[in-house]
Amino acid sequence: MTAQSMTTDNKSIVRQALTALVATGDVDALAPLLSDDFVHHRPDSTLTKAEWLAAVRAALIPTAGLQVEIQHVLGDGDRVMMHSRRWLPGAEPGIVVVDIWRLHRGLIAEAWEIIEPVAQASAHMTWWEPLDH
Repeated sequence: MTAQSMTTDNKSIVRQALTALVATGDVDALAPLLSDDFVHHRPDSTLTKAEWLAAVRAALIPTAGLQVEIQHVLGDGDRVMMHSRRWLPGAEPGIVVVDIWRLHRGLIAEAWEIIEPVAQASAHMTWWEPLDH
């Protein structure tokens, strides 16, 4: 398999995972696409496969009807980056999510996730500006 075909296949797997989850609202549609030793990283925590699936399952209850607009899917070898905007009907502007996925042997083995509320994005753009003293 060439590096380009591996990247294309990995991008397809990541799209399939998100599409299955959003379309069905069922974590069980996502579970077979994750390796047994899957690890999910966020700035505030690291979760195992079982812990992450439980967290996703709990998050789906209040987010029935979630809309997802994929902005970009980029792949490089075993890594896929997805940038998406997500919102609930009537709850604009929603959130922006950047996920980085590492795949191994056709399964998602590791994920990193950054979430930012769209309404707070402009406030976050000034964190590096020097303070006036």
